[in-house]
Amino acid sequence: MTEYRFLKACRREPVDVTPVWIMRQAGRYLPEYQKIRGNNSFLTMCKTPDLAAAVTLMPVERLGVDAAILFSDILIPVEAMGVPLEFHDGKGPLLGKAIRGQRDVDSLAVPDPVEKVPFVMETIRILRKALDGKAPLIGFSGAPFTLASYIVEGGTSKNFIELKRLMYQAPEVYRSLMNKIAKTVILYLNAQIAAGAQAVQIFDTWAGVLTPGDYEEYALPYTRQVVAGLNRKGVPVIHFANDCATLLTAIRTLAIDVVGVDWRIPLDVAAMVVGPEKALQGNMDPTMLFHSPEKIDDCVRDVLRRGEKASSHIFNLGHGILPPTNPEHAIAMVEAVHRLGRKV
Repeated sequence: MTEYRFLKACRREPVDVTPVWIMRQAGRYLPEYQKIRGNNSFLTMCKTPDLAAAVTLMPVERLGVDAAILFSDILIPVEAMGVPLEFHDGKGPLLGKAIRGQRDVDSLAVPDPVEKVPFVMETIRILRKALDGKAPLIGFSGAPFTLASYIVEGGTSKNFIELKRLMYQAPEVYRSLMNKIAKTVILYLNAQIAAGAQAVQIFDTWAGVLTPGDYEEYALPYTRQVVAGLNRKGVPVIHFANDCATLLTAIRTLAIDVVGVDWRIPLDVAAMVVGPEKALQGNMDPTMLFHSPEKIDDCVRDVLRRGEKASSHIFNLGHGILPPTNPEHAIAMVEAVHRLGRKV
């Protein structure tokens, strides 16, 4: 059995070189992706196992990253719950069901992922065979709060007014919605693990819009519920919250293996807050990849230096790689991490 450095780092075991992967690493910055995307809609790509697997493999082959992450979207299980979902270029996701009261929540299902989204599990099975001996596979889901934000707002939002109105003015409806989403996420991630995912990441993209107090009341309990419900079987669990600096004290209480950190807080500071019981993942600013390769070396060196304060460090960007990024600069970053990363 291959001992992947990424999985060893998740378990806070010694590694030969700091492992690296990139959020959204199989995406629009790659011309290979654009070629497939030119003939298929985004949802078609997500729902066609051969296409999703091909796109997942691209950064492993092109960049030499230490882990692959399933090509999919966090809203796939939301659509399975009964929320119409569309993607429009330049507008992001549009969800076609307004959730304003208990009747709306009751209309949502807690879907069986094997029955409703079998294409996700088939993609994982294809990838496990294709990746054997090359890299481990990360599955993922959105966290309950982030999924609720899309469901209630009907898409992305700047102020999350409808969601916060539900939280504050109809807390019983909000709790009912969150419990239903948490059950959905548990089933979804467990199905990915059963299909062969070797690690799973929980994305709480919009957690940073909450005050620390609101995060602990309205988001953290449902993420905790998800983590407690996972049939982990030794599979590491990564948690990433965007804009997390004020939330790390709460996030560190989750029974997770790795805390993902965005670029807004220095990694050494995050390490002091999180403590030695969890690995850290992150956290170079994605725009640093617009620098020259020589300057990228300096940026990588700084993150690695700060990452030495953590008990274990997995290098990543502090958020997803940006579409205008030159793939050669992403390659330069990966090579720099492997060249400069700490050894056993």
